[in-house]
Amino acid sequence: MLRENLLVILMAQPQHSFTDWLGNHLFSCPFKAHFGIDCPGCGLQRSFLALLRGDLIASFKFYPATIPLLFVVLFTIVHLKVDFKFGAQLIKIVFAGVAVIILINYIYKIYTHQLI
Repeated sequence: MLRENLLVILMAQPQHSFTDWLGNHLFSCPFKAHFGIDCPGCGLQRSFLALLRGDLIASFKFYPATIPLLFVVLFTIVHLKVDFKFGAQLIKIVFAGVAVIILINYIYKIYTHQLI
């Protein structure tokens, strides 16, 4: 009887995943708190969370630079271990590309009034 009641209670509880917990515990942006507008990095946490959930389109919409930024970080870690011949140059080029993506995205947000 006790075992059946416990099973009913456990089955009635909503199942929460790790990504749901992360979604409820995102960091707040100090730039937005002080100035009232999004910073160039706003959306990165939500984009990474969407990527963890497997939603590439939502991830790109939240922050287009997430996937290239993750590539740079992972490649840099591998490069530090393996020491590729042209790894440092590739990291610089991709990092510059990520910076351009971030800048274009921020200008687009300014132009379309999406900062607030």
